[in-house]
Formats: sequence, C-alpha cells, structure tokens
Amino acid sequence: MNRQHFLAASALLCTALLTPLALAQPGNPVIRMVTNVGTIEAELHADKAPKTVANFVQYVRDKHYDGLIFHRVIGQFMIQGGGYDSQYRQRPTRAPVEHEGRQAAAAGLKNEPGTLAMARTNDPNSATSQFFINVVPNAFLDPTPAQPGYTVFGKVTAGMDVVEKIRNTPTGAGGPFPTDVPRTPVIIQSITLVK
Repeated sequence: MNRQHFLAASALLCTALLTPLALAQPGNPVIRMVTNVGTIEAELHADKAPKTVANFVQYVRDKHYDGLIFHRVIGQFMIQGGGYDSQYRQRPTRAPVEHEGRQAAAAGLKNEPGTLAMARTNDPNSATSQFFINVVPNAFLDPTPAQPGYTVFGKVTAGMDVVEKIRNTPTGAGGPFPTDVPRTPVIIQSITLVK
C-alpha cells in the first residue's frame, strides 16, 4: 500500500469511528427514535443521571413510546412527547422516578439545545415517561439553590435537523390541549436501543 492509499484508508477509518455511536461514553446507552418525519439518535447519560436513564430505558424496552406523539411543540422552547397517542389517550406509566436534576447539573448536564430532559408536574419527583428536547438554551430550567429544575439525561447526537423540523411544525388546539399541538401529528413510530 503506497502512502496515498494509506492516507485515504486512514481517513475512511477515522470517519467511520466518528459516528454518534462511537462518540458515546462507554457504558452509556444510545437510542434511535424513528418518527414519521425522520430519525433522531441520542446518547443517554447513565454516568450522570443513572436512575433517570434506567427509567427511560425500561420504557424503551417495554415499547411504551411506540405509537405516541409529540403533543406539545413550542418553537422557541422545546418539543415534548412520551405520554399520549394520536387519539390523545394517555398510556399507563410506572411509579415516578426520583429527581436527579441537581446531580445531573453538577455533572455538567444543562438544559441546552439538543438535550433531553424529563417532563414533570410541580412535584420534582413526579417524572414518569414524558420527556422533552430543548430547542433553545433554557437555563431557567436548570437547578438552582432555590428550585430543583428539570433533570437532563441525554443529548441528541444525530437528527437535529429532524428536531428542527418538529419545532417548526404549525401548531394549534388538539385533544385536551388548547394550544401547541402539531396540526399534523408527529408520531414516534419506535424508540430502540442501539447500544
């Protein structure tokens, strides 16, 4: 093999190694979310939010998310799904997961564009299956000494163009929601573990 062929082969190898899967931290799960508008991949930070990731992964293994929708889309905020099907029926969930917002934030996970975080009620320990993907910097959702914030547990590694497509979809009323529902349903066809 001459020098030119060696360099070309090395470049191909480096490109192959720099896939989202290869860039994930060892031991951290990677998921593939197939929607009717495209595919999103994300690394889940089990090293920084272990209980939250274990909770999410169990829902993935149970196929809980398959057929659910992104029911809340606010273009200058986030896209939220994981709770309702296209008929706005809620799926049963397991017991809530313990809030890990402060732990995750201390480990460097912030509500930045492309990060996945758990949706919840006013009770910090109420998150079950619903999650959101931040589409802008949402520092006001990060934990502070005065408020617990929202637990960030993952980061999109491929498919931000799909996230952008979802955030820009026209919205209106739908089911029990007066606003922010995509006029054309954005359906999560499946979420699977890649790693």
